Amino acid sequence: MNADTACPWLIRSAPVTAAQAAGRPVVALESTIISHGMPYPQNVRTAREVEAVIRGLGAEPATIAVIGGRIRIGLSDEELEWLGRSGEAQKVSRRDLPAVLASGGLGATTVAGTMICAALAGIEVFVTGGIGGVHRGAPETFDISADLQELAKTSVAVVCAGAKSILDIGLTLEYLETHGVPVLACGQDNFPAFYTRDSGFRADFRIDDPAQQARFIRAKWDLGLAGGVVLATPVPQASAMPREEIDAITEQALAEASRQGIAGKALTPYLLDRIQALTGGRSLATNIALVKHNAEVGARLALALAAA
Repeated sequence: MNADTACPWLIRSAPVTAAQAAGRPVVALESTIISHGMPYPQNVRTAREVEAVIRGLGAEPATIAVIGGRIRIGLSDEELEWLGRSGEAQKVSRRDLPAVLASGGLGATTVAGTMICAALAGIEVFVTGGIGGVHRGAPETFDISADLQELAKTSVAVVCAGAKSILDIGLTLEYLETHGVPVLACGQDNFPAFYTRDSGFRADFRIDDPAQQARFIRAKWDLGLAGGVVLATPVPQASAMPREEIDAITEQALAEASRQGIAGKALTPYLLDRIQALTGGRSLATNIALVKHNAEVGARLALALAAA
């Protein structure tokens, strides 16, 4: 492990250090998907497979987590296993990062948390499953994911399969527009909705070619326009779920959560677990397929950015 002289809280793994020293692109990966997004052992197996996809395309993966009072940029195989099995990791967003670091606890970074850590480590591309957003009923509850504010201020490109259908996708896109966050679609005109390929809402721009994606992102940052870029790519057709089916199941899961008083940080993990149960595990297979596909798109973008 190699400590960062500019940020004493940051430690890079040896492979990440070597990649950055050699000028090879690094792709950041979140850890909440391991600790809270999938059951064991699928979570750890998927994390390893996603890392292998990125390595196979010529980039270096860097799964990010908080371990022993330090931000770890790149995890060992044993650390991935521990994170996936322990059940003790706290979800770490912007608000939580100082507390978990100061206490020396185990933390799994969310989209927002991973963006912060990736930027500290000089990593430009981050691959996740789906971004957070404006929750349904937010005009009354003010329940808006910290991911959106992070996208407005932290200059990292986020590759995802859109936003989960448990959110208000229309308001999520409006929020991003208000804060100047470009939403690019790759492979289609419309913004995807995680389990399904089409949310019914158009993305701001469609750019399929990695070199053109990189040119767009470089132009934004070269102009001094700080903040992230969303690159949304749909789940492969063979693994996608019918929109009508997932919408009905989501409504059922949301109603059950409301009756049980489940809200805040606990809501998304509950909904993912409930949707998995209601689909007989098919949603988990879709989740795994889309994360692997996102890793391919993200690795190609990182390579293009390194060449831009």
